[in-house]
Amino acid sequence: MPLPPPPVRPDPDHLPSEAELRRDLAAAYRLIALFGMTDLVFTHLSVRVPGPPGDTSHRFLVNPYGLLFEEITASSLVLVDAAGEPAQPTAWPVNPAGFVIHSALHLGSPGAQCVMHTHTLAGMAVAAQAGGLLPLNQISAEFHERVAIHDYEGVAAEDNPGERERLVRDMGDRPCMILRHHGLLTTGRTVAEAFYWMYYLEQACRIQLAAQASGAPLVIPPEPVVRRARDQVEEGPLRGWLPWQALRRKLDREQPDYAT
Repeated sequence: MPLPPPPVRPDPDHLPSEAELRRDLAAAYRLIALFGMTDLVFTHLSVRVPGPPGDTSHRFLVNPYGLLFEEITASSLVLVDAAGEPAQPTAWPVNPAGFVIHSALHLGSPGAQCVMHTHTLAGMAVAAQAGGLLPLNQISAEFHERVAIHDYEGVAAEDNPGERERLVRDMGDRPCMILRHHGLLTTGRTVAEAFYWMYYLEQACRIQLAAQASGAPLVIPPEPVVRRARDQVEEGPLRGWLPWQALRRKLDREQPDYAT
């Protein structure tokens, strides 16, 4: 197989079209399924769709309720408003209650153009630990002081509107969140960035559980070393774009229908 051409570093100020966002988000759904981070038809990934100049309405793409993540395609994604109600004709229902957390962060956190939420075994196990995510390795060091914590208030729903404000307050300017007794959440200025955070936050949780299960004493690096490791990783709006190109090529080869 010939090597693909090297990816061209994108313009960080590029404003993607709805069609581009549909393909990116559909790819993210397939990859979440591929890497074993789904919860049947539950949980959501969402992305903000920019409107025309001067348009102040809020529109987002989200999965139709009832499809497995491995079934999601670009065209099956549903355009919804800030309340999670469909803003386009659709034969499939959407789950407005499941969009509560997403809409709160989309509207309240400037960097949350894309929001991803999972209920994985590793993520929920770490979410039940008092110490949260520990800087036990190079991967988890990248999350040092970048993971917010939100205490459990029951299933997020419209009958608890104050939780929206608390979610945004707890998130602050951090890109990732552990929802106590619930799961993991990441945000990004792009789908690629949010997926990067989610993939590695999940890996950090899996590594932590494996280390704890060994029964051996845990060794945590000194604080200055953890901070240095965190700061050595590239920041900026293009975080995650390089592995994202490779993952998209994988899907183009193995699951090309995601883009339809």
